[in-house]
Amino acid sequence: MATRAIDLYETLAVPKTASAAEIKKAYRKLAREFHPDKNPGDAAAEERFKEIQGAYDVLSDPKKRKQYDQVGPSLFGGGGRGGNASSRNVNWSGNIGDLGDLGDLGDVLGGLFGNARNRGGRNARAQRGQAGRDVEVEVSVSFEDSLRGITTRIPVEIETACSTCKGSGAEPGTTPSVCPECRGRGVVSESQGLFALSQPCPRCNGNGTVIEKPCRTCAGSGRQRKLKRYEVKIPAGVKDGTRIKLKGKGEAGTGGGPPGDLHVVTRVTPSPLYERKGSDLMLDVPVTYPEAALGAEVEVPTPEGRISLKVPAGTQDGRTLRVRGRGAPKLNGGGKGDLLARVRVTVPTRLTKAEREAIENLQKVSHDDPREAAFS
Repeated sequence: MATRAIDLYETLAVPKTASAAEIKKAYRKLAREFHPDKNPGDAAAEERFKEIQGAYDVLSDPKKRKQYDQVGPSLFGGGGRGGNASSRNVNWSGNIGDLGDLGDLGDVLGGLFGNARNRGGRNARAQRGQAGRDVEVEVSVSFEDSLRGITTRIPVEIETACSTCKGSGAEPGTTPSVCPECRGRGVVSESQGLFALSQPCPRCNGNGTVIEKPCRTCAGSGRQRKLKRYEVKIPAGVKDGTRIKLKGKGEAGTGGGPPGDLHVVTRVTPSPLYERKGSDLMLDVPVTYPEAALGAEVEVPTPEGRISLKVPAGTQDGRTLRVRGRGAPKLNGGGKGDLLARVRVTVPTRLTKAEREAIENLQKVSHDDPREAAFS
């Protein structure tokens, strides 16, 4: 009997162009609506909840979603509600030549089905120990804190092992049993004319075990979303976009697999004074015409306090003076960058009578013509 192809986008009631945020929002809304705790004793709601979870497992993973978009729902057999949408039966129509544009079909199906297609169940067993997904979050850091380093706590919403069943998916006091259909291999083989297709077992979804009494908290998934707070050390010298990895702080693995990692991305607030150039800091230093012409000692700010900067006589507008070791710390040690003081010669917009007379007298005795050198 033919089975109905399931469209995962329809399952979550989102268009195929939906963003990751829209998919997540739709999943959370539907999961709340059909959660077994909200619908006690309603078997249909529980099956619908499982289907929603299965669709989200595929569409929330960029790689799996891309592969699903390649093969389409026609390769995901109907099988009715209740199965994990990422491991439905495969329905073939036409012949193998119809699949010419899909590249290596084995690679595509392998990515969607956890590489459970090989005979002997070796990859099916590996699927049961699948590592959790990595999680990426952003943390806002002030420019000053990026130079001196801080320790902060960040909230992260992630999937963790269910606190009730400890990740087994089974109701406390019970244990999963060996799947009678695949006998624990996680895959079944089906003859298709000239070739045979191994695919995830429809009874156990490729796990090799079946849960007779699913945990009511997680509906048998072994996972639940929680808000966790992690303490993160932001080292001195981070830039905008610096990535910090917290190993093992990502989403929980399945079937005893290790958790993923948490990647913290720093977003540094721009400074009104300094412009970051690697480990160097660029600072505009305004000076008067007499200071530029005669030379002067001027006071300038640095991240560690004010210092005296020597402006040589005859300094032109735009000249950069380097002060070594007064820049940003270099990550992982190695000292600091430099302060790059860019001179900006200011021209007064209002003059006193004495200032005007002094400049007019200077003009009378000056024989300098900058245009002659520039245009000759």
